[in-house]
This record gives sequence, C-alpha cells and structure tokens, in this order.
Amino acid sequence: MSVLGFLIGNPTLLAIMGGVVAALIAFITGNSRGARLQERKQAAEKLVAAEDRLEMDREATDADRRARDLSDAEATKEAMRWAKR
Repeated sequence: MSVLGFLIGNPTLLAIMGGVVAALIAFITGNSRGARLQERKQAAEKLVAAEDRLEMDREATDADRRARDLSDAEATKEAMRWAKR
C-alpha cells in the first residue's frame, strides 16, 4: 500500500505514468484508425472491380447475342479478322 501511495503522491511519477498512458492510447487509436482507412480503401477497390466485372459481362453478353445472329460465313469472316496470323 505504501508503494501505491508513493506513486500517487509523487507528482513527477504521476506525470510520467500519465504520459505513458496517453502515448499508449494514441498508439492504439492511430492503429485502429489506420485499419479503418485500409478497410474503406479495400471496399472501394472491390466495388470498382465488381463494377468492371459487371460491365465486361454485359459486353460479353452483347457480343454473344451479335455472334448468335451471324451466319456461318459471316462468323468465319469475323473470326478471321481477330485470329492471330
């Protein structure tokens, strides 16, 4: 009990302990803020990727519909334009 009384009664040690606690709280708060910012960044990146996939799917569906309407000769002619030579 006398040790606790000494620590509380000594203003210098009390100020040092307060500073340590404040630094610890600042560190923890900063880390959690950084984690939240990183989560937001990743969520935004995932949203952009999902929108890109949706747009590519729409384009592929449109291309499939156009290709389905081509005759065999037209399909061969179109394929030859895109084939590696």
